[in-house]
Amino acid sequence: MLYRKHPHSRADGPTISVEMFQMIPLHSNPAFYQLLADSYARLLGRPLVPQAMHVDEATEWLYEHAPFAVLAHNTDPDPVFIYGNKAAQRRFGYNWDEITRLPSRLSAEAPNREERQQFLARVQRLGYEAGYRGVRVTKSGQRFMIEEATLWQLLDADGTLHGQAVVIPRTRDI
Repeated sequence: MLYRKHPHSRADGPTISVEMFQMIPLHSNPAFYQLLADSYARLLGRPLVPQAMHVDEATEWLYEHAPFAVLAHNTDPDPVFIYGNKAAQRRFGYNWDEITRLPSRLSAEAPNREERQQFLARVQRLGYEAGYRGVRVTKSGQRFMIEEATLWQLLDADGTLHGQAVVIPRTRDI
């Protein structure tokens, strides 16, 4: 999945080169990282990445090295994951190409999808919710619990909604 940075970035945003306007896979797209990080910081009042890094370094760190899972889905009527860092790919058992074609509802078992949908609706109303727990399922069908998850609206500086994202700091097999 790809994301195109809007050419009218805000004055306090990062300097965006002409090359960054090209279509770049989201896992290595600094503009998409900036959307994740800025919307998280605006809504939660704290940084997504634990230490100050250049945007390119932070983009790579979040995808390759973050000790927590990060997923994002789009605004389609049946949202599809558009981002899943390596920690999320390992936990859910999908590679990049698979996870970015997966409707996000399939990350939960059928009996748990209604509860998940109610959670997503609360986040849509409130902007974010922290401390969420819920049962999820891997590609192979193994059930696991996500704990202390924070879900937030992916809103750019102009208030345009691009989807929702989640940080999952802890999971356990059930």
